[in-house]
Amino acid sequence: MFERMPEVPPDAIYSLTTACNADPNPRKLNLGVGVFKDQAGNVPILDTVKNVERAIWEQEATKNYLPIDGLAAFGLHIRRMILGAGSPLAAAEASVTVQTPGGTGALRLACELIARHAPEASLWISRPTWANHAQIGRLAGVKIQSYPYYDADRHELDADAFLDALRRIPAGDALLLHGCCHNPTGVDLTLAQWEQVKAIALERQLLLLVDLAYQGFGRGLDEDAAGVRLLARSGAPLLICSSYSKNFGLYNERVGALTCLGLPPDAARRVADSLKVMARTLWSTPPGHGSQIVERVLGDPQTRAQWTAELAGMRDRINDMRSLLAETMQERGAPEDFAFIARQRGLFSLTGIPAAVNEIMRRDHSVYFMSTGRINVAGLTPDGVDYFCRAYLAALA
Repeated sequence: MFERMPEVPPDAIYSLTTACNADPNPRKLNLGVGVFKDQAGNVPILDTVKNVERAIWEQEATKNYLPIDGLAAFGLHIRRMILGAGSPLAAAEASVTVQTPGGTGALRLACELIARHAPEASLWISRPTWANHAQIGRLAGVKIQSYPYYDADRHELDADAFLDALRRIPAGDALLLHGCCHNPTGVDLTLAQWEQVKAIALERQLLLLVDLAYQGFGRGLDEDAAGVRLLARSGAPLLICSSYSKNFGLYNERVGALTCLGLPPDAARRVADSLKVMARTLWSTPPGHGSQIVERVLGDPQTRAQWTAELAGMRDRINDMRSLLAETMQERGAPEDFAFIARQRGLFSLTGIPAAVNEIMRRDHSVYFMSTGRINVAGLTPDGVDYFCRAYLAALA
């Protein structure tokens, strides 16, 4: 078996980090992996998280397994965050949440559900999208198709092509949407476009799957969930894969969830049972430390207010770096207009920088980002913005 095993290319994003870590240049920039960095270039632990961790450490009396579907209070609090505190769906008995190891675990569990119970269905993902979406689906046994999303020339949604493609998706297929802060483009749907998606999905009887990895990193907790809430209010079946790596800074704690809405009570019970059986075979029970942090933060009004303020600070820093990058490119005389970067949301921007220029920036200036042109804006500091722009212009010379 081992002799016949084919070569597998390494993960492109983590290979960038490995190469950057080995680079001796003190001015090097790593804009590849999607983590939030503070003004000093560090991946911080939120003060709110530290305080709650201290309380958990002092009060925790056991390291026993969690239930297969995780902490019930965790599920309730994240449904309230996603759907709104006043949403009747958040506390409805037919609303099912299964805690998962990160958003990736939620996506894998959703794909397992589709592969097992709708094996003829394809999963439609945006073009472009997070590279792992297709891999997760295929390894779970789901057929993957794609729909156009991004106009690379205008750096905005290709709305006509996007909506026209959705109208041609076969009935019963699954449609994967980014809830906010689209990865890799940073271009999100307007509420009017979410309305159009909802109408098409209902007409075509599509299963809606939303990847909500960055709630709070775009415009705000409520604003970033507006599209998901619109879909939830439609009453159609909806799967939501949520992650708490970014908005809580819990990257290595692996905290995520798969939430299922819009099902009759009996169907919801059967789905919950099926998800638990599948989760049992994949990871048995979820990790507890990170979910306890999220549950305690969201469950205490004062602590939640402190966390919300910290989240707003992270969001403001990302948006400040977007504006500064666009302005500095203009001031430095870049031949292209990078104003679109300031209009995008979330960690990522698809800059349009060609792969050949990317290679020169990496080779000559130790600036590391994806060959597709995707950069993690939160990897920049004010000094880093200037260095990035200088490296870009030097690579063009």
